[in-house]
Amino acid sequence: MKRIALFAGACSLLLLWSCNTGHHHEDGHDHDLHHSEEVHGHEGEDPHGHDAAHGHEEEGHAGHSDEIVIDPAKAEAAGIVAETVEPSDFSGVIRTGGQILPAIGDEKNIVATSDGIVSFSGNYFEGSGINEAEPLFSILSGNIQDGNRIGKAKIAYETARAEYERASELVDSRIVSEKEYIRIKEAYENARMAYEALKPNADGSGVQIEAPFDGYIRDIFVNEGDFVTMGTPLACMIRKGKLILRADVSQRHYDKVGRITSANFAVQYGNRTYNTSDLGGRLLSVGRSSAENAYYIPVTFEFNSTENVIPGSFAEIWLLTGRRENVLSVPVSAITEEQGLYFVYLKLDESCYRKQEVTLGESDGIRTEILSGLESGDNVVVRGAYNVKLASASNIIPAHSHNH
Repeated sequence: MKRIALFAGACSLLLLWSCNTGHHHEDGHDHDLHHSEEVHGHEGEDPHGHDAAHGHEEEGHAGHSDEIVIDPAKAEAAGIVAETVEPSDFSGVIRTGGQILPAIGDEKNIVATSDGIVSFSGNYFEGSGINEAEPLFSILSGNIQDGNRIGKAKIAYETARAEYERASELVDSRIVSEKEYIRIKEAYENARMAYEALKPNADGSGVQIEAPFDGYIRDIFVNEGDFVTMGTPLACMIRKGKLILRADVSQRHYDKVGRITSANFAVQYGNRTYNTSDLGGRLLSVGRSSAENAYYIPVTFEFNSTENVIPGSFAEIWLLTGRRENVLSVPVSAITEEQGLYFVYLKLDESCYRKQEVTLGESDGIRTEILSGLESGDNVVVRGAYNVKLASASNIIPAHSHNH
């Protein structure tokens, strides 16, 4: 029994020693593991904190990633111009469509004054500028059945003139009576007026058709060599002077038409918006009823013609009504659009720009009201916004990076 007890005690001491030894081995292993991780961690970092500073630098760069940098010299060459926005008056707008028309009496058809064959007096086309009394056509009748009408009139005129001149010399000597002299003079005057009314061309071979006023040819209705009768339209001319802007206003705006003061308009073939007041124009009339089977009320303006606006053109029109105060607005050229959203570009300093989303209000074709996104004093790019947009696209790829 005593031996058994001693053996059991020795086994217990042996087990206890083994456990303590394993525990110390695990502690040492854990300590070495933690130490190894710390060493590897420091090896991945710059002991002088380079990576920390680098991370801070990248964070700061990301914070300014929406800035667009454009060299001032390049911005000037690209035509980029900014202006400070301030609240100002802004007109109410009725946006509609309409047409440019010649003023009443400024459009005239030129017709043939005799039967004959058409001959052009020059190289004229639609749109050609013409001066008053400038020859346009000759009507030649030498080869038609009734003969040369201008030739017959010329012969009658020259015969009457010769008889008149002879009678004038003899009336004082009473070889020709006063009564006969008056008859001869009357015949001469009638022949002269008949001949001159035909307006013979330079060589007397045909009837000359002249421009009735300064203007330009809108349409030519005949070709060289066509046979025409008296009264046949040859061309249509429009006088240089006034033009008419007719706007077709929906009946739902009838309560506003009485407040219309002027209009802005643009034509499809130009990139400029005109104002009737700037062109010396005025409001002529506001319709009080719509035409039969029509749902529009005509509003008519008169303005001085310009070479860039052609009668007959269709126009986009912004009718201007009563003015509102303290409205922020920017030129239409300042606004860009992306996927249904609208943006302007703010100039932050000499070379930095930033894209800014805005909410639009009314537009008068020249300026657009800004409901939100801008504040008074903001410096907005008003010309060259598209060039700034292109520059922002190129800034998506950084010029330099610390990543290798």
